[in-house]
Parts: sequence; C-alpha cells; structure tokens
Amino acid sequence: MEDIKKHKREHDMLLGPLERPALAWLAPRQPAWVTPDVLTGIGVVGSVMIFAGYALTGQSAWWLWFVNLGFVVNWFGDSLDGTLARFRKIERPKFGFYIDHTVDAVSEYLTIIGIGLSPFLRLDVAAFALIGYLLMSVHVYVRTCVDGVFKISYSKVGPTEMRAIIMLVNVAIFFLQDFFARDLLWGLKPFDLIGIVLAAVMTVAFLVASAREGARLVRAGE
Repeated sequence: MEDIKKHKREHDMLLGPLERPALAWLAPRQPAWVTPDVLTGIGVVGSVMIFAGYALTGQSAWWLWFVNLGFVVNWFGDSLDGTLARFRKIERPKFGFYIDHTVDAVSEYLTIIGIGLSPFLRLDVAAFALIGYLLMSVHVYVRTCVDGVFKISYSKVGPTEMRAIIMLVNVAIFFLQDFFARDLLWGLKPFDLIGIVLAAVMTVAFLVASAREGARLVRAGE
C-alpha cells in the first residue's frame, strides 16, 4: 500500500487552466477565520442547497437558479479547501483524504437524490445513477490506495466540469420545461432515459476498469 503522503494527484481537466489560477488567486485572499475545515463546511452547505433546490422545483422551476447557486457554493468550498491548506502549509494528509472523500460521498448523495426528487428524474433512476457513480468512486479510491495515484478526471472531465454541465442543463430545463417534463418512452421522461444510460455506462466502466487494473497487477506480480 502506498504512503498516503506520497499520493500523486492526476487532474488533467478541461477547465483546469481556468480553475487552478482562480484557486491560487483566492487562497491568499481568504481571511484568517476561513480555514480548510470551514471551506469543507461551506461545500456541504452548497450540497444541501442543491438538494433543497431540486426538491422544491416541483413548486417552481425558479428554484433551479438556487440549485445553480448551490453548485457555485459547493465548488468554492470543495475546491478551495485543499488549495488553502497547501498555501498555508497546514496539510493533514490522512485527515484531509478521509474527510474530503467522505464529504464527497455525502455531496454526491444529496445531489443525485435531490435530482430524483425533482419532477424531471424518477427517484429509482436517480438511485441507479448514484450506484453507478459510487462504484466509479470506489474504483478511484481503491486504486489510490494500491498505486498511490488519485485520478480526479477521466477524459478531461472532473468534478468541476460535471458541475458546469449540470448547471447548463438546469438552465436548459428552465427554458424548455415542457420538453423535459413530458413522457417520451414507456412513461420515461428525457432525463430518465439519460439517467439510465449514464448509470449503465458508469457500471460497465467500473467493471472494465477494475478488470484492467486487476490484470495489470497480476502481470506486474503485485
């Protein structure tokens, strides 16, 4: 097992050239009371906002804008906490790894189940998608422990890109509510079909990635 202090982060993300300078600019400008732990808490607040906003979209689609604000708050807290810790040289590798990914799991749950409570995605489909997402997360965490490489993004898509995509989708839903609320096939709405496909893709990706990694370890005699 690799020493957690020696873990390497791989984050070849599409928005990385914009995000990394932004975080580097924000870190030294945070007041003393804003600690990495406070930022982690802010990220959780953003996740709760997302969950509540989606749950309330059944009353009004205007809540989608509150959801998007929640994504911004979540990005600020979740993305900046580690950068601030490194800037102030107060890293706690084991605690940070544990808390960061525990909170990530909670945020994933709140976000995806929140969408399932909206009128645009069935709850059972959302649960299926959550399982697929958590399977991929498990693969990332296990591989990190085995290889010491924490791969944040795949095909240049990471957490920040996913937030941006979902925010754009929320805008599309707001302006095309009639389309996204209609039944297309077997009583399924557009996002029900998309959710089923994404869940299946993530499940297959997990199985393929796990098989490849297992085969690589066998060949390496590890």
